[in-house]
Amino acid sequence: MPSTLDLQATRAQFPALAQKQVFMDNAGGSQVLKTVIDSISTYLSSTNVQLGASYPVSQTSTSKFNQGYLAGAKYINASPNEVVFGPSTTQLFRNLSIALKIEPGSEIVLSNLDHEANLAPWVQLAEWKGLTVKWWIPTKNTNSNPRLEPDDLKALLTPKTRLVCCTHTSNILGTVTDVASLSRVIRETNPNTLFCVDAVAYAPHAPVDVKAFGVDFYSFSWYKVYGPHVSMLYVSDKAKNELQSLGHYFKSRDTLEEMLGLAAGSYECTQAIPQVAEYIDKVGWDAVSRQEQEIQEILLSYLRSKPDTIKIYGEPSSDRKLRVPVISFRVKGQSSIGIIDAIEARSDFGCRNGHFYSKRLCEKVLGIPDADDGVIRCSLLHYNTAEEVKGLVKVLDEVITEGAGKSVQDPQRKNIADW
Repeated sequence: MPSTLDLQATRAQFPALAQKQVFMDNAGGSQVLKTVIDSISTYLSSTNVQLGASYPVSQTSTSKFNQGYLAGAKYINASPNEVVFGPSTTQLFRNLSIALKIEPGSEIVLSNLDHEANLAPWVQLAEWKGLTVKWWIPTKNTNSNPRLEPDDLKALLTPKTRLVCCTHTSNILGTVTDVASLSRVIRETNPNTLFCVDAVAYAPHAPVDVKAFGVDFYSFSWYKVYGPHVSMLYVSDKAKNELQSLGHYFKSRDTLEEMLGLAAGSYECTQAIPQVAEYIDKVGWDAVSRQEQEIQEILLSYLRSKPDTIKIYGEPSSDRKLRVPVISFRVKGQSSIGIIDAIEARSDFGCRNGHFYSKRLCEKVLGIPDADDGVIRCSLLHYNTAEEVKGLVKVLDEVITEGAGKSVQDPQRKNIADW
């Protein structure tokens, strides 16, 4: 695979990039490959029928759907019967929480760094079944760059721990979690404990190997990995035995699709997954990593140059082994929404502000006084250019220098002078 990126050829694969809009909110959803768009169009035009029938078009449709499962499973080093597709990671985790067999009095460990998708289902499960929730808050750098470390986790584990949930990469911090090291701590402490990881913010940036990670549940959204609006959940063989089926009574337990799918994995989206896998195989992760490290350094270097004015949340280094280009920050004395409004008023750069469904992280860990105003987040992908990021830095510097964020007069807002 290539080690450097042919940026012009890469960008040509994404029709949306031909617009004036500069896409820098990619953690909310990447742009879609033309091959994916064409595949979905062809499917809906010629093979949009029920699966499993004997007539020729249904056989073609079924084959395409099965190929989507094969490609998705291979992509994460799993088998097709270990994965299930659904509309979102939020929905898949909710289904999983309903299906999980767990005894009252058991303990679960939840990370306060996570997106609510990997928290709300388990909090509700604890209420339903009388479980004890232990909140995992890092002990170091809690207001700027908290990390999920093995030592902190080990202190929370007991013989009663049934489930540990955390993020592979926070969708605000961008800092990469060493999932494999956490898995080892869990296995050494209590081999019966299940490990559930949200990889939505990680998967667009690096290869996935669920077996090497040592996880039991692992989910991410293909619509953030250059594909259609569909997500995928992995369940280990060990963990599958701990689930009750949500499928109809006459369905077998042979596949996760029959147990958890509930026909919610769109046929036209699932069958397009091979196009995503083929693209990533051609472009190569080394090339992606090089490009992303280069462009995130441009922004991070600027942010680091103003420590008295700008606070970076997450790893301040651009080292791709430590972080992905999901970059969040706040400006002292200025509201995040004010800065975003000012950027949009004078440019085509599309960033965003808020808590991004990681409200517990903003409120309980980072101590941001107004979580709804939240952070300014610029989330990049390998198809972004150095010129785009330099342009953003120029506009951002102008906006901050002019104090555009101070112009927001909202009595509901808390003290914006605080970090």
